[in-house]
Amino acid sequence: MANSGGSRGRSGAPRRAGGARSAPRPRTNTPKSQRAAPAPPEPPRDFVLGAIPGATPGKWIDVWRERMPHVALVLREIAVADQRAALDDVDAALVRLPVHDPDDLHIIALYEERPVVVMSADSDLTAAEELDAADLAGEVVIVPLDDVLNAEIPDATAPAFAAPSDTAEAVATVAAGVGVVIMPMSLARAHQRRDVEYRVLRDGPTSTVALAWVRERTSADVEAFVGVVRGRTARSSR
Repeated sequence: MANSGGSRGRSGAPRRAGGARSAPRPRTNTPKSQRAAPAPPEPPRDFVLGAIPGATPGKWIDVWRERMPHVALVLREIAVADQRAALDDVDAALVRLPVHDPDDLHIIALYEERPVVVMSADSDLTAAEELDAADLAGEVVIVPLDDVLNAEIPDATAPAFAAPSDTAEAVATVAAGVGVVIMPMSLARAHQRRDVEYRVLRDGPTSTVALAWVRERTSADVEAFVGVVRGRTARSSR
């Protein structure tokens, strides 16, 4: 009986019209000298991140170290009063808005911080879970020289002594039972001690923490850190 697959030979290889088998394609081997050389490893380098007091970049640093193991992240604390000048000496920084002379900067707002009132642990103000500015009427409101909120409290009493040089000194004064001080919650946590407590000030001014860097110093590492703080994955595009 005739084979119904007459267009194939015994080996099953396809044949051209007329019964001729198609010739196999010749293999081409690329000479080793023409093969692309593997990319050399990136040299180690640093990424310097400035951070104002109270900033908490820990989660971003952890992601950076996993994603960029060849680039060491160096964390440098900067004062709010000096944050604009400090941006010239770091790759990027976590700052408090506003920043002076922002025209030559890239600025990405990250989050808002709520204000709190720090008081002695023995203060009657601790009886409330949260406070309003009206609750501070008659209180001595201490404003340290490194204050970042510029809160205005109607009917508050001005201190009869010079302003503390910094927030730490102001908290120590409050701990002694003298007055209260208003600051962002992160600073209150940073200066937490057993003899003071803090309560949210519902109608007080908030503080915006942002990522900033000098426009002319934008680099691949800066863009990578922007991706980290914005939650991009390692393979996502800008």
